[in-house]
Amino acid sequence: MKVILKEDIQSLGYKGDVVNVSDGYARNYLIPKGLVEAATPSSLKRLEAERKARARKMARLKAEAEERAKVLKGITCSFSVKAGEEGKLFGAVTSMDIESYLKEKGFSIDRKQILLEEPIKKVGTYEVPVRLHPEVTVNIRVEVREKD
Repeated sequence: MKVILKEDIQSLGYKGDVVNVSDGYARNYLIPKGLVEAATPSSLKRLEAERKARARKMARLKAEAEERAKVLKGITCSFSVKAGEEGKLFGAVTSMDIESYLKEKGFSIDRKQILLEEPIKKVGTYEVPVRLHPEVTVNIRVEVREKD
């Protein structure tokens, strides 16, 4: 029996996939639990329309992310912080600090989009990647200098 997966099932596939399973497995387990629906001509047509709509939405989101990336590319985040010997900071500059700086400048970036592997703990200039979309990543400059 051909069925359409309503959600990811580890042994069968991903949401939206059309798979072939035994009739008993579909009727006795998958359909009653709401994990699949029968692959009728009307449901296959609806699935294709949903895929096209999702593709259009993803293309639009990618285009918006590329526009935001053009603007963000020229941004420099400057932080003045207390530092000790050899430029070591008392504390650190984190993705939350960068997020709040960007929000002050009018950009709505979530801190989870800022791909800072570990907090910045030394004075200097850093390139920090920001993932705006799964296919769009832009580097912003972060300058950390010693407070006078």
